[in-house]
Amino acid sequence: MASLAPPPHPRPSLTSYPRIKKISATRAALALSNSSVLQVPGGTALTWALKDKPNLPSDWRKSSLEGSDWENLESDLNHWTRSLRPVQWYPGHIAKSEKELKEQLKLMDVVIEVRDARIPLATSHPQMDSWLGSRKKILVLNREDMISTADRNAWATFFARQGIKVVFANGQLGMGTMRLGRLAKSLAATVNIKRRAKGLLPRPVRAGIVGYPNVGKSSLINRLLKRRMCPAAARPGVTRELKWVRFGKDLELLDSPGILPMRISDQAAAIKLAICDDIGERSYDVADVAGILVQMLTRLPEAGSESLRKRYRIDLDDQCGRVFIEKLALQLFNGDANQAAFRILNDFRKGRFGWLALERPPK
Repeated sequence: MASLAPPPHPRPSLTSYPRIKKISATRAALALSNSSVLQVPGGTALTWALKDKPNLPSDWRKSSLEGSDWENLESDLNHWTRSLRPVQWYPGHIAKSEKELKEQLKLMDVVIEVRDARIPLATSHPQMDSWLGSRKKILVLNREDMISTADRNAWATFFARQGIKVVFANGQLGMGTMRLGRLAKSLAATVNIKRRAKGLLPRPVRAGIVGYPNVGKSSLINRLLKRRMCPAAARPGVTRELKWVRFGKDLELLDSPGILPMRISDQAAAIKLAICDDIGERSYDVADVAGILVQMLTRLPEAGSESLRKRYRIDLDDQCGRVFIEKLALQLFNGDANQAAFRILNDFRKGRFGWLALERPPK
C-alpha cells in the first residue's frame, strides 16, 4: 500500500477526535457554536476549540479531495485510526474453533473461503494460505449485490491474474450458490479417480467453508441445501461450532465459525470490519466508527457529501464526521450521538447511500 508524501506542515494529532458520549441538546448546540472545524491536507478532519485553533497556512482550504485515489484514502484512513481505541475481538469460542478447524482441514478436498465483497482484503485471514497449503481453494465474494458492476469486474480481473477461482454470490437470495457447488465438485473430481484406481468405492467430496464472522458462510450453505441446516443471522458470532452437512450424494460441506486473528494489527482493516458489521459490536466505539464512515463517504465519488446531505438534510462541515454526528444527534435523537452513529452505520449496511465498495484492488 503506497503512502502519501509528507504534508507541507506537521499534521495535528487526532487526540481532538474524542469518543462521543450522550449529551444534552443544549450542551451540544453550545459546543458546536464554540468550535471550528478544519480540514487538513490529505483529508483529515479535526475539531479545535476556537481559542486553541492552530495557525495554518492561508491556503489550507484549497486542499481538495478531487482526484484523490484509493491509495490516498487508505493512507488517510490509517491516519484517522491512529489515535482511536484499537478494534480487537477474539471471543473464547474462536480459539477453540480455530484449533478444531486446523484438524478438519486435513480431511478436506477443497476449501471455500468466503469474504465480504465490499472489503475483500480486510476479510482475508493473514494465516489462511499457510493453513491450506496445497489444497484447492475457491474464493467466494459474498454480498455481490452490495457493490457496483465496475467493482465486481475489477475484483474478478484482480483475482484471475493471480490464478484464483472466484465466485460472486448473494447468500440471502441464493445467487451463485449452484455454480459454487458445481465448481467444488469439479475441482475435487480427482479424489474419486484416485480412489477407483486403488479399488476403493467413491465417496462424497468434502468441502470446508471458512472465513471471517458474519460474511455469510451459513447462509450460503442453507441456500445450497434449500433448507435451514445451519444457524444464520445478520450479526457476528452466531455459528459457534463446526458442523458437517450433506449436499446430495456427492458433496459434504463443513460449516465453521468465523475465524479472526488473535490480534488485528491493521486497524484500517479493523475499522472496515466494524463498518460492514463483520466483527463483534463490543469491539469498537460506534461513534468513532460512524465518524470515519462519514469521512470515507465524502471521498467516494459514488456517494460524496451530497448523499449525506440528501438523506439527513444536514450540511457537512469540511468532511468532519464528528461534527456531522453531533448535528444528526441534535436533529433526530435529542443529542444522543450513539443513536445517531447507529443510524448512519445501519443506513450504510442497508445500502441507503447506494451500493458501495470500501476497497478496490491494489495496483
